[in-house]
Amino acid sequence: MKRLLPSLRAKKRYLAFELISEEPAGRNDIVKEVLSSASSLLGDVITSDCDIKVLGFEDGKGILQCSHTRVKETRASMAALTRINGKRATLHVLGASGTVKRATEKFLQDDREIN
Repeated sequence: MKRLLPSLRAKKRYLAFELISEEPAGRNDIVKEVLSSASSLLGDVITSDCDIKVLGFEDGKGILQCSHTRVKETRASMAALTRINGKRATLHVLGASGTVKRATEKFLQDDREIN
């Protein structure tokens, strides 16, 4: 099967986020709760249009991929999340970017120099 040309592929945005919670959580827990929150807030049809995927999660920070037309809805569903595994938690969106590399460099690097 041939790959789609870049002009025909769906555009994506990458949201860098930070988990603030009472207890540490794993990637699978975050995926389950984000999709559950989006489904209850937006409904199943819009949630599927958002095309939400958690690409990586480590040390309380991660990157989430979504559709470029549904960034606002994705951020709203992340803000509506209040519990993970029954413990109080919230996802703080650090920022959005068009590439994973730029989202990592801009929002997830801890060793930035302050001038």
